Amino acid sequence: MLYSFLWRVIRLILLIWRRWQVIGIEHLPQRGGVVVVSNHVSNLDPVVVGCALTRPIHFMAKIELFKIGIIGWFLRQLKSFPVHRDKSDRQAIRTALELLQSGEVLGIFPEGTRSKTGELQKPHIGAALLAIKADVPIVPIALKGTKGFFTKIVVLVGEPIYLPEVWHNRPGKEELEKLSEQAMRQVAALLNK
Repeated sequence: MLYSFLWRVIRLILLIWRRWQVIGIEHLPQRGGVVVVSNHVSNLDPVVVGCALTRPIHFMAKIELFKIGIIGWFLRQLKSFPVHRDKSDRQAIRTALELLQSGEVLGIFPEGTRSKTGELQKPHIGAALLAIKADVPIVPIALKGTKGFFTKIVVLVGEPIYLPEVWHNRPGKEELEKLSEQAMRQVAALLNK
């Protein structure tokens, strides 16, 4: 309830304040699990991605944020769940897989942290691992203009990356890296449009 109310209000604010534009939303599958990956330059990025999509999205957020009273409560209301970023967090991985297998949308910033320069950083393999384990597509998203206070925001949604059959059987690190890099190449291509 709170999620859909905030979704509407923030979309209106983004339209008035940042003249935002969403391009390619038709590429987002309308049902079934999906991993959404995006570049990350601003604290506003999760909000923008969440408001751009026509389906609710769940984000992993660093566990430290959930320890800040009202912020932790607010993040949970917005369908986020905690992750330990400094180690392999089995509970967060289990939660992510359960969400994907039940047909939900999971949002991940493969770079792991915000890019200070705006240049794409080397992606981590977590998004690829989850997509392969849950057998769901990856949808690349490029965000432009989220850094700053008055710039126009443009959200570009790319075509889904469907996984090759061969990767469904215990992919190795090399396959995970290839898929992660393929997703980020598509994000880069969208950024250059």
